[in-house]
Amino acid sequence: MPTLTSRHMPLFLLMLIVALTACTAPTSAPTGNNAPRQWRIGMSQANNAEPWRQAMNDQIAAAAARYPHIRIEFTDARQNNAQQVADVETFLQQGIDLLIISPNEATPLTNIVAQAFQRGIPVIVLDRKVRGDQYTMWIGADNRLIGRKAGEYTARWCREQQRSPCNVIELRGLEGSTPAQERGDGFREGIAGNPDVRIIASQNADWLAERAAPLSRAMLEANPVVDVVYAHNDPMAIASFTMARDLGRDPDSILFIGIDALPTPDGGIQAVRQGQLDVTYVYPTGGAEAVEWAIRILERGETPPREVILDTEEVTRANADALWQKYGGR
Repeated sequence: MPTLTSRHMPLFLLMLIVALTACTAPTSAPTGNNAPRQWRIGMSQANNAEPWRQAMNDQIAAAAARYPHIRIEFTDARQNNAQQVADVETFLQQGIDLLIISPNEATPLTNIVAQAFQRGIPVIVLDRKVRGDQYTMWIGADNRLIGRKAGEYTARWCREQQRSPCNVIELRGLEGSTPAQERGDGFREGIAGNPDVRIIASQNADWLAERAAPLSRAMLEANPVVDVVYAHNDPMAIASFTMARDLGRDPDSILFIGIDALPTPDGGIQAVRQGQLDVTYVYPTGGAEAVEWAIRILERGETPPREVILDTEEVTRANADALWQKYGGR
């Protein structure tokens, strides 16, 4: 039987090392022709100054980090329609593979979204809507339903507290945005069951706490009896709470309602826990869902549903601690 001699040993060891290296080499990072295609996605944001929108961007970035072969580029329109149109035009010139857009207002952004879609670029409209049907899919929560739930809560509270009449002031979002319209319409549907509830003042604060503060001050000063403050998002509701307290009103005698319920130190769930808000409604950003659908569209060629409606939850002092934990409060 042949045996290895000393002069054969170096060659044998070299072959053994090569074989072992081949068996143990990582295979998770394809190279050359086997590498996955690199995808370029443009994310056009309406206004990063709103905490909820920054949370959306953060969730998109976190979801995208799972896919090293996609690159997402963010733009901030700063609540300016013309700037957002220009942002999308730049994306189109750069040759993006897919567009995610959360429109500042519906009508001014409809044409540029349609242009992208007509060029064969998949378009995911996130949260706010555009007019018509020239886009691939829309992802968001049911704003009309959320508004209706807030109205129904108000109607019950006014009846239980025996407030007659029950005076409501409303701080609306940006008027041309679909969530502001739908949250306002839904609220009016919800309060219809209690004829004692009446909206005595309504102002557009454009989703911003810094605009809501002086507007709520003016409405509170002009109306000695205010029973309910309904704000279309939590920052505006918290600003109105602070203003009521600063004006010497008893915040415990007023029902403060917001929407968004971010699980952050300055978000809506914490505001309920701390007694600044009485109730708010979870409004998911849809950021993670947008990235997952982008991958399914680009890589698998899937035809998505026209709409993906995200769930909401009502946050009160009874369940705020539990929901803080559920949504990873930090």
